[in-house]
Amino acid sequence: MSTDRKERIQGLIEEKGEIRLRDLNKLFPELSTMTLRRDLDALEKEGLVIRTHGGAVSVKRLAGKGEENPYEIRAQENKEAKQAIAEKVMHLVEEGRSLYFDSGSTIMSLAEILPNERFSVLTSGLNIALEVQKRSLPTVMTVGGLINRNTLSASGPAAIKLLESVNIDLAFMAASGFSVDRGFTVANVYESELKKAVVREAREVIVLIDSSKIDKNLPFTYATLSEIDAIACERPLPPEVEAAIRQANVKIY
Repeated sequence: MSTDRKERIQGLIEEKGEIRLRDLNKLFPELSTMTLRRDLDALEKEGLVIRTHGGAVSVKRLAGKGEENPYEIRAQENKEAKQAIAEKVMHLVEEGRSLYFDSGSTIMSLAEILPNERFSVLTSGLNIALEVQKRSLPTVMTVGGLINRNTLSASGPAAIKLLESVNIDLAFMAASGFSVDRGFTVANVYESELKKAVVREAREVIVLIDSSKIDKNLPFTYATLSEIDAIACERPLPPEVEAAIRQANVKIY
């Protein structure tokens, strides 16, 4: 990797916060995608960027933005709303299905009311796995990987690799923010990459999100409306948001 190219790529990432391989292909048409991937890998080894699926993110961008409030705090926020959301989608949990449970306090509300029936649950939430295993009939598996103490979740390359060997009928996903233009967003880049992989693999994706997170954006988008099948919220959505969701042929629970 030449010094000039390294400085140019690093400068672009720091200026924009992130870069996609397809953008680098346009900037350096004389270079192969494999060469550009190696360039990004080299920058990651130097601690300057974090590699993502299809690109890289500036480490400076993550400073001060990489985490949410601790789980214990978020679990006490909007409890009634989260319980109402869980009850709205409970009918979708059917015996014999392969389910994915994202991490987060809203998904925990669903885990807490699960029936003792034969279905399988794969989850990134350690506390959610412990909740589901209280029942004798469901099978429970965690994705493994790096533990985020604030979200009590696991993520990283090992978790994404596991998803390639697992069939997911229905994925219940959480988000820290949602807007029509930015989609479903979270604060942690590793968790964002895992969520993207789940959305790709699952046959059906439902996002559970309370109204306090509508029109709120965090640094990393893991899905847009075109990539999900349904959204559940405890109250009617703002008219312009509902119109955009219905236009995207997404169900509303």
